[in-house]
Amino acid sequence: MAAKPSESLKTLSIIHLALVGTILAFGIFKFVSNGTFIANANPNDIFIYVIPVVAAFGYFMSQFMFKKQLLAINKTDTLTLKLAKYQAASIVKYAFIEGPAFLAIIAYGFNGNALFLVIAIFLVVYLFMQKPNQKKFMEDVPLTIEDKKEFKNTNR
Repeated sequence: MAAKPSESLKTLSIIHLALVGTILAFGIFKFVSNGTFIANANPNDIFIYVIPVVAAFGYFMSQFMFKKQLLAINKTDTLTLKLAKYQAASIVKYAFIEGPAFLAIIAYGFNGNALFLVIAIFLVVYLFMQKPNQKKFMEDVPLTIEDKKEFKNTNR
């Protein structure tokens, strides 16, 4: 764990940016290499049913697991431990969004169906909006007055 709380959040931001950038790069690569953009839905394509379900599952599980892991943070934990638990919860949340986005891009690569690319784009936008920052951390984690003072003092 980093010495300063701001460094922990910066590390988490770098991880977040790397995940978003990787998905974007992979999606752009698949779009350029595939070159097709089919708007018809083939009812015999199993991905038509699987991808939306997996995407919805990933979205809801990301929220559920994040909130569940935040509930495991005790108000009596040290600030360093709270930051570590928040970082772990955030990475799990990102993974639940990233997995379905990659799957949607892979499915798009197979047949060029625009639906899969659109689903991946929505997941990437949602993942991008989950960017960690100090305000979100202070709202999501149960901090004591001492934690808030320590957080502000160590960030100077």
